[in-house]
Amino acid sequence: MGVFGNSASSISVICVLAGGMTMFGYGLIAGGPAVMVWGWAVIGLTTLILGLCLAEVTSAYPTSGALYFMAHKLGGPRWAWVTGWLNLLGLLGAIAGIDYGAALFVGAFASLQWGTVPTPENTMMIFGGILVLHGLLNSFKVKVVTVLNSISVWWQLGGVTVIVGALVFAPGERQSASFVFGHYANGTGISSPIYVAAIGCLLAGYTFCGYDASSHLSEETTQAQVSAPRGIVSAILFSWIVGFVLIVGLLFAMESYDGTLATATGVPPAQILIDVLGTGMAKALLLVVIVAQLFCGNAETLAASRMIFAFSRDGALPFSRTWRRVSRSRTPVAAVWLAVTVALFLALPSLYSPTAYAAVTAINVVGITPAYVIPVYLAWRARDKFQRGPWSLGRFSRPLALISMIYVPVLAVVICLPQTYPITITSFNYAPVTLIAVLLIAWITWMTKGRRDYSIPKTGATAEDSQLAGGMV
Repeated sequence: MGVFGNSASSISVICVLAGGMTMFGYGLIAGGPAVMVWGWAVIGLTTLILGLCLAEVTSAYPTSGALYFMAHKLGGPRWAWVTGWLNLLGLLGAIAGIDYGAALFVGAFASLQWGTVPTPENTMMIFGGILVLHGLLNSFKVKVVTVLNSISVWWQLGGVTVIVGALVFAPGERQSASFVFGHYANGTGISSPIYVAAIGCLLAGYTFCGYDASSHLSEETTQAQVSAPRGIVSAILFSWIVGFVLIVGLLFAMESYDGTLATATGVPPAQILIDVLGTGMAKALLLVVIVAQLFCGNAETLAASRMIFAFSRDGALPFSRTWRRVSRSRTPVAAVWLAVTVALFLALPSLYSPTAYAAVTAINVVGITPAYVIPVYLAWRARDKFQRGPWSLGRFSRPLALISMIYVPVLAVVICLPQTYPITITSFNYAPVTLIAVLLIAWITWMTKGRRDYSIPKTGATAEDSQLAGGMV
């Protein structure tokens, strides 16, 4: 991969047509347009700051292990162990969230095209089919996925342009600017507007995840010490701008707030397209969104499989010998299928709980975002002992790292909070339970296995000997 291919992987994983569209209905309930728009602006800015800091560390340690390898070099094996398990939880949660979201949109399309009624059971079947598709695609050579990721970037840009353009130029009345940028709505059952605004930021927090894909693909990227950091930063900037345009465009075009939330398709953005453009055009644009989401889930599967491969290569997972095997296509096929299988189990509660999808997306955020900031913190703590690579923030490094170290714990706590009241079995946010379970597994495996078997490879140990070029490891 070159710079564009590496960046395209992260853009494909962030995918505003996945996160922004699938969480749109949640945003309408948790704060409404005001929180959706300004939450996107603020979370996007803080994510960019965090991404800049992570890019600097990536420049020094460009390997498939990415976050946990950085943590090992800067803080030791225990830091690496925790970081790796958090990163893995976030990546697997992302596959579940992205592909289940795609399944919801496929169900909405089927409802319009054939009149089928979306149910948890048929959504889960569609979800399983999408996971199988992504498992198959990622079993081929990495060049296949690289081509798909490159197409994905232009598909996202073109898709957002077409959707927003169609909504803008369609006849009919539009919402006012005061509504789009200032209307507050609360359907959570929680009385505190500050609390609601905080949990409403999950829409942006979930979407702005996955840019570590550029780091995980370092060993398959030419001139990785510069290309991978550029990939991280450019992916966040691209997604921040394009996502803002998409959300604002949908909000301006929305005709009925209650009607959008109560849509028979189960997907609020689909109802906006139907109301403004008619069923025929809505179906065409839904296909555009679905294809973008499939690209997104495929790229996330790629990143997760490389994380599993690298973590297993260093002896950190049970049955590591199986997951680190590379096929004739020079691809870790076993790791690919492990990723999609675990993602299937993470989404199974959606069969029984209508609010489980928000919890699945929260798993992604609560796992991966702390994993992003740990290497940043360790580099900040190391001060001048941290040998920066050719891509550096210079004198801005420490103040930006400090901002990131404040932002991430606050976001993690917010994501673990209850998202609706009253709290019942079906509305329970099980993201913190999953986080505790993974940390417990990490501790047990460290005590029983990690202290004995875990070790990082000698290659790529420092910025000086990490100039990795194309081809799989």
